[in-house]
Amino acid sequence: MSTAGLTDWAYPLAESLLAEPLPRRWAHSLGVAERARIIAPILDDDAELLEAAAVLHDIGYSPDLAKTGFHPLDGARYLRDVANADARVARLVAHHSCAWMEAEARGLREELESEFPRERAELSDALCFCDMNTTPDGIPTNPVDRVNEIAGRYGSDSLIGTFIRRAEPEIMACTARVLERVAAVKRQPM
Repeated sequence: MSTAGLTDWAYPLAESLLAEPLPRRWAHSLGVAERARIIAPILDDDAELLEAAAVLHDIGYSPDLAKTGFHPLDGARYLRDVANADARVARLVAHHSCAWMEAEARGLREELESEFPRERAELSDALCFCDMNTTPDGIPTNPVDRVNEIAGRYGSDSLIGTFIRRAEPEIMACTARVLERVAAVKRQPM
């Protein structure tokens, strides 16, 4: 599948998997995709790719797809094996928001990385930025509040709470790198 028309394909797929069983997760996914549209100028030809990955990033939570309990891997496998998605979309979904750290905590890191090589750093940073700057309800936020919300929701001693605190420095670094790129694009002459 070429990247042209990716969003036309991605939105209905994500909606079919999330809107009814997980309406809040669907609202979050729409908000993450909105953040992707906002930072599109830093992505050139990959803007549509990022937006598609953004709206699809949490499909692994769908009750129909949840197999391992690790939503990045479940979503990426579905995209690859069932939806015949662009491989880059599947890789971004597999590795979104420092997923390798959670995979490691679950004993799934080798499986994740052998099945889905990482996408280039600028795209991974961009998807992390979009996800970590969006509340569970799809509203813009900042990564400090988002990390605190996740840790609070799952509990600081839970696997997710421990993972998100471990990932926090990298989440902040991703945000800084994306904001630097946005600022650089804004400084360019028209």
